[in-house]
Amino acid sequence: MADRLTQLQDAVNSLADQFCNVIGVLQQCAPPASFSNIQTAINKDQPSNPTEEYAQLFSALIARTAKDVDVLIDSLPSEESTAALQAASLRQLEEENHEAASRLEEVVYRGDMLLEKIQSALADIAQSQLRTRSGAPSQQVPES
Repeated sequence: MADRLTQLQDAVNSLADQFCNVIGVLQQCAPPASFSNIQTAINKDQPSNPTEEYAQLFSALIARTAKDVDVLIDSLPSEESTAALQAASLRQLEEENHEAASRLEEVVYRGDMLLEKIQSALADIAQSQLRTRSGAPSQQVPES
């Protein structure tokens, strides 16, 4: 995942692309204009362009991208965030990390102890089964 500045740059680039696309669509859909001494003919066979739909589509797209840009800008660190505040925040995170590491070590230790008990119990069961199989021959029960 990209950092916030890269996301912001991508959003601004996307906004610029959208503006360029709007300009292109406007140029494509604009009715021809006559200049002095130049005659232009309007092709009557061309279907009418849905300029209203384009306007709504592009305005919604640009508004959504602008909102994304605002959200990304708001998520950036503020100017009040000094190096001292950032260092204090990092120290707090480091302490929380050490506490979590201690809890993890305790859980791993208890897991190892439980594993040893289970392995010991399995070894006892295996020894008991071996003694039972090798010690006394199986006796047949007389049928009545």
